[in-house]
Amino acid sequence: MNRPMKNNLCTGSEPVLGMSRRRFLDKFGLGLGAIALADLINPAKAAETDGVLAAPHFAPKAKRVIYLFNSGGPSQMDLFDYKPLLNEKHGTQLPESVRAGQRLTGMSGNQSSLPLAGSPFKFQQSGQSGAWFSEILPHTAAIADELCVIKSMYTEAINHGPGVTFLQTGSQFPGRPSIGAWLQYGLGVENANLPSFVVLVTKNKGGQPLVSRLWGSGFLPSKYEGVRFRSGEDPVLYLGNPAGVNAGSRRQMLDRLNDLHRLQAGKTPASEIEARIARYEMAFRMQASVPEVADLASEPDHVYDLYGKDARTPGTYAANCLLARRLAERGVRFIQLYHPGWDQHGGIGKSLPVQCRETDQASAALVRDLKQRGLLDDTLVVWGGEFGRTNYCQGKLDPDNFGRDHHPRCFSIWMAGGGIKGGHAHGETDPYGYNIVSGGVHVHDLHATMLRLLGIDHERLTFKYQGRYFRLTDIAGKVVQEVIA
Repeated sequence: MNRPMKNNLCTGSEPVLGMSRRRFLDKFGLGLGAIALADLINPAKAAETDGVLAAPHFAPKAKRVIYLFNSGGPSQMDLFDYKPLLNEKHGTQLPESVRAGQRLTGMSGNQSSLPLAGSPFKFQQSGQSGAWFSEILPHTAAIADELCVIKSMYTEAINHGPGVTFLQTGSQFPGRPSIGAWLQYGLGVENANLPSFVVLVTKNKGGQPLVSRLWGSGFLPSKYEGVRFRSGEDPVLYLGNPAGVNAGSRRQMLDRLNDLHRLQAGKTPASEIEARIARYEMAFRMQASVPEVADLASEPDHVYDLYGKDARTPGTYAANCLLARRLAERGVRFIQLYHPGWDQHGGIGKSLPVQCRETDQASAALVRDLKQRGLLDDTLVVWGGEFGRTNYCQGKLDPDNFGRDHHPRCFSIWMAGGGIKGGHAHGETDPYGYNIVSGGVHVHDLHATMLRLLGIDHERLTFKYQGRYFRLTDIAGKVVQEVIA
């Protein structure tokens, strides 16, 4: 990332953009005029100074991330991890030598029988890489050579709440900053008129609840938390002016409110006051920028055809994928999509294809769209859930209505763009799809690798809280060099 050049405007020999944000504001009278001056000098560069890192630790391969989080635990052996032995052993008992006494959830741990369940879906090899994909992912299979499929992810979390929290924050326990918050804290923003961290959730989907702490800032200042965009006329709640209030009146109100905040900050310095001022100013700028970026009507028909018919319906996964591309084009650093419903404890033969129909075409279209616009090389796309599913049936093995329980020992995700090795499969599970036999990738390893692609040493981006230096990867994590191009 390019850093602001030193500049001697207005202050003799002291650089305007080389000093800290707080000192800059002090130097120019602690008013909005200082912010306006920085914007006039160079708005994009002024925005970048918001990060705590003076420069990336490494030359970044990616500038931004689009994380397609499929909440619920997608079934790896029905989507990416082809296991013909399961079909051969269908209905027989899970061997104790494979389970080896490992912990099961309360939903299937008391079953007297653990019958193995082969996939009801056919698999085929795709692309020059010959990667295996399920028949219910035809569009994803068509971009096989763009993808790195990691088949050896694992986690300690066995239930949804801790599992999702772990993938989003690096801890199973609530209260830690999310990935997007860490990135904005470290690298700052690219576009001063849009949030650096945007969250999109598929509307009207059932499944496990998704709560705002998953995109929160934890113990980091609140200005780093994600901003949720919703479908409809008001993508960001409470952003518009009340009836009878125009932009000029709003500006005057913010100026006076800013004066009061500055008076308070002068008496009792507090980071939250600074964060509140920044949020008010961002909201004012977003009144113009958000309606423009959220208006998909300007997209041509061929783009809608690429993403699928659902893309014309605001709030669907397909529409959110299209919006994610528009946000990426405009410098949003971390774009988080959530699509719930991947929790097939039963009826997997009917429910899983529905989930794939809602997401398969749009996920592949996003990768294609980014590539044809020259954005894929520096945009990291991640697809995955919080854990996998068991190779045995939960409950009775009904040919037309069986399901799978949670399985943290191994699951699959895919990554594309942003310095990732395309057409590559990393890691291997045993023939039963129960344990990892090579190339294990822990949640902390995934986060360390994502940060490395963005130019960050995961051990050096820290924040001191309650006497301890915290980081996204806690006290673990290693970069998975094998997946980096």
